[in-house]
Amino acid sequence: MKTVLITGACGGLGNKMSMYFAEKGWQVIATVHHFDLVEGLTIHPNIKFYALDVTSTESIETAKKEILKDYKTIDVIINNAGKGYRSFVELSTDSEIDSIVNVNWLGVVKTCRAFIPVFRAQNFGQFINITSVAGLVNLPLGNFYHSTKQAIESFSECMSYELIDFNISVCTVQFGNAPTNFQKNVIKSKPTNNVHYNAMMLKIDTILAKKTCKNNDLIDTIVEKIYRISENPKKSFRRYAIGFDANFMKYFRRILCYRAFNFVIKKKIL
Repeated sequence: MKTVLITGACGGLGNKMSMYFAEKGWQVIATVHHFDLVEGLTIHPNIKFYALDVTSTESIETAKKEILKDYKTIDVIINNAGKGYRSFVELSTDSEIDSIVNVNWLGVVKTCRAFIPVFRAQNFGQFINITSVAGLVNLPLGNFYHSTKQAIESFSECMSYELIDFNISVCTVQFGNAPTNFQKNVIKSKPTNNVHYNAMMLKIDTILAKKTCKNNDLIDTIVEKIYRISENPKKSFRRYAIGFDANFMKYFRRILCYRAFNFVIKKKIL
């Protein structure tokens, strides 16, 4: 029986993946920021919850010790925990910048760092790092979210070179807006007296809300694809784009130079 560790398993995509893997016969190590978040989640005999704060090295190490007492091996680690922050640079705050960097980027770094020795000792393992279409392109009001997701892309590719000789594979997964609570939980800068800023925020919010509503089948597609990736790890680094939005942006950006892409985005979105 294979084992997968999933961060950010308390809701949305993380919880969906946990249930899917469990129903496929995998042992699921589902990590949550706080144990009180587990209440109300669907319980499955193949799923075991652990408290793990991806922003805290101490929390990760404590959880790691508990996990290794219960499981002899871990086949796959899915770095899924993440948060959103939509703000104009001028209106951004230190606390929110620190928070999104600590969760979205450093959380992946710290989790990988902690479990690389486990994978090396096993002589196998796979890291699946969740990014986003934001890891492929730059869009309005994505200053902080996009930066962290693109950081994961670079980090993952660099790390893959270090680990290839230990039979440890690394990949990233990108997709667009899925109908989870993620968008509802995105932190936004507060409205101001700046009419331009307020209008742009409203327009971006509206576009993303419409996109999310259209992607009704995206969550199932993402979960099924990540499961297939887990079952068949590739030795070399891979980027997997899932869904129309991610694939369209991936090839659209590749075809156009950055100036042409920037022009189109301004015309279509702003």
